[in-house]
Amino acid sequence: METTVADLKRGQKGIIKEFTENLLPIKLLELGCLPGNVIELVQVAPLKDPIYINVNGSHIAIRRSMAEQIALDIVEEEDVVL
Repeated sequence: METTVADLKRGQKGIIKEFTENLLPIKLLELGCLPGNVIELVQVAPLKDPIYINVNGSHIAIRRSMAEQIALDIVEEEDVVL
């Protein structure tokens, strides 16, 4: 089972590995949601949807169903090189 954005805990970071489906909105790609970029979970809404993330300094709210399509490699804070 792959780790996805939906599996992150608040403040946890990961590097985008791939998309499980090819139907990611172009707007997310334009905002930097691309393989190799660092993504951080900022906050989760009270009913667990939407999810608030930080990608390349852009704060984005996405649906949990979309977050489940973004596969990650979890990284520790010292592993992240900006």
